[in-house]
Amino acid sequence: MSLVAELRRRNVFRVVAAYLVVGWLLTEVLTTILPTLGAPDWTSRAVILIFAFGFIPAVIFSWFYELTPEGIKREEDVGPDDSARSYGGRRLDYLTVGGVVVLIVFVGLFSARQIGDDTIASEAVNDASIAVLPFENMSADKDNEYFSDGLTETLLHMLAQVPELKVAARTSSFAFKGQNANVRDIARALGVANVLEGSVQRSGDRVRITAQLIRASDGFHIWSEVYDRTLDDIFDVQDEIAKKVGVALSTSLLGDGSSNVFAGVNTADPDAYDLYLQARKARQTFSYGGLQAAEELLKGALLIDPDFLDAKTELASSYIHQIETGLMTREEGIPEVLAITEQVLEVRPQDPEARATRIYATAMQAAAMGEIQAVNDAAAQLEAIVAESPTELQPKVLLVRIYTHLQQNEKAIPVLQAALDSDPYNPQILYELGAAYSRLEQREEARAAITKSLEYESLQPNAYLILADFSLQESDGVEFVQNFLRALEVDPEDHELPGILSMFLYELGLVEQGDDFRNRVLTLAPTSEIAYRAELARAIAVGDDQAAVASSRRAIENDIGDRQQAYTAAVRYLLRHAARTGTVDEELAWLKERAPDMFELDTLNMVPKKLLAQRELLSAWYVSLPRNEVLRRLDILIEKTKSLGIKPMDDTVTVMNNYALRGEIEKAVDLALEELFSQPVAVNLGWQRMMSTPQMAAVADDPRVQAAMQRWEQEEAELRESVLAYLEDLQTSS
Repeated sequence: MSLVAELRRRNVFRVVAAYLVVGWLLTEVLTTILPTLGAPDWTSRAVILIFAFGFIPAVIFSWFYELTPEGIKREEDVGPDDSARSYGGRRLDYLTVGGVVVLIVFVGLFSARQIGDDTIASEAVNDASIAVLPFENMSADKDNEYFSDGLTETLLHMLAQVPELKVAARTSSFAFKGQNANVRDIARALGVANVLEGSVQRSGDRVRITAQLIRASDGFHIWSEVYDRTLDDIFDVQDEIAKKVGVALSTSLLGDGSSNVFAGVNTADPDAYDLYLQARKARQTFSYGGLQAAEELLKGALLIDPDFLDAKTELASSYIHQIETGLMTREEGIPEVLAITEQVLEVRPQDPEARATRIYATAMQAAAMGEIQAVNDAAAQLEAIVAESPTELQPKVLLVRIYTHLQQNEKAIPVLQAALDSDPYNPQILYELGAAYSRLEQREEARAAITKSLEYESLQPNAYLILADFSLQESDGVEFVQNFLRALEVDPEDHELPGILSMFLYELGLVEQGDDFRNRVLTLAPTSEIAYRAELARAIAVGDDQAAVASSRRAIENDIGDRQQAYTAAVRYLLRHAARTGTVDEELAWLKERAPDMFELDTLNMVPKKLLAQRELLSAWYVSLPRNEVLRRLDILIEKTKSLGIKPMDDTVTVMNNYALRGEIEKAVDLALEELFSQPVAVNLGWQRMMSTPQMAAVADDPRVQAAMQRWEQEEAELRESVLAYLEDLQTSS
């Protein structure tokens, strides 16, 4: 008998047919369903590989075994004319035909669904819409990438000036940079009908730019061109590309494209433009190093072209971010911002970013003097700018800053969500949204936004700090340290990061480990507020009261700023030490001589750090003044704080102290047990000093509070052990 006849007799061909049909059906079903169930990508590949690798064993099995009514038997146990052999063949035929029918139905339904989805998607997409993808850097020098990115940004900015044209936001377009995704998928993700892409090859002062406009639905090239020019012609090339893209789209969609006038960056000097592009790339992570580099590059651009307004606006924004991160003080930065934005607005009075930056800077200057109404006015003005210029991000970010200052954090969410809806891949918006959720104590939403932000931009030190805060909320000191180390890795020039980490370690009593990070502060910024704060924390950690008092007095005498609560911490320690040692009258006299305005209870327009320091005076007054006078001053401070838009009764420790000062000990105890000691000790390091103040003595003596404090002592010891073990392992492995 021939091999073919033998294969047919043993039903091998039927098994092969059934295996292929059923295997194909299972592969189609599983690879379609698994991703929708959240299964990882490798599961679909595994299904295909299992099907492929199982083919040979199935063929071999069919050669040696037969399917009979009595079950599976070896082939030699079934006679050549046995009806059992035909029984197995019929069952395989039924299985094959049934599988084919099911496969046809499934493929038909899935295809119809896909067509329906594509139809719905295409109906939802505006034909007059475009995404400008990052032009690929084809230069030999990969550092020229900022140039190709800058060209892309400028073209995007120019096309966005066409009123009828919807242009996908810059950061969302850039989210696809370096990804091997096809144009149709990118267009669908960004919700656009057309895509502009290209490449840039730069060599010396020569540049070759290739650009092509593609219709996403069918991949048709609407227009394409290659430009070989010198850098001196770069602005003409940008104008020409934008013009031709506008005309190509206008032919069928926008009317007469020849009437569109495109304005790019307002400089004609390629060297100034080059520095401007480098600056924008440098500051995109908002790190110390990036912001410092951006400042120097922008100043260089302005030295070349003093009338470069876009560079001035960018510099003013950079100063705002430097003030926020501690690179500049408000006293240094605000006058610079006001002077620069005034120059821009003299030429472009309606510029939304310059207007918003100036409004914000003016409000912060007023807030520094306690003028809260100016901050309320700024909120209304920024809301108007956001409404007028919904595509501009900077006014939205500054409005959120104002809401934060006014403790109106719930208002920030819809502003940022609207920004994210139009630019869903923007890491800055996602970071701001995560920070806003964090302030509202919505940690799950905050973590999701911050994690997504880091997926798009991994070099954001501030994002790691928010994650570090979440770690403390979960009593994970090791993860807190890890996140700080990640932030330090991406921003080694930030002097505050090692300072904050050193204070955390000092609070745990890990002095030697804290010194390692404090030394970095003393190297980078020895006279900064964080340097003062770390010096005081170290003196407290080693129990050197004399050094701690000297450090506090020096901070007050030098009238340092209150960043990281440096000034407030100095006043707090000085007065608590005085209450503990019975030297309150002497210390109050010294303090009044050095900072007399701190004792002006009825003054509203007070520097914020002095207002915060006033609350620290209550512990000293509690042991030096009659009770009625203490309560009178307490009421004045509470009302004054409320009039400035601050909500003191939202803070658990403040309310506890309020009850204790008024002698309402039972209320203070209940609050301590319900809200304070229900928190992780990790977010309340230094609690022992707080509980040892004179007004809290009766609260601390309560047996229930004593038990809670013992539990916290144990938690703190465990936290200390875990952090110490991690740092020792880290040092050993390095």
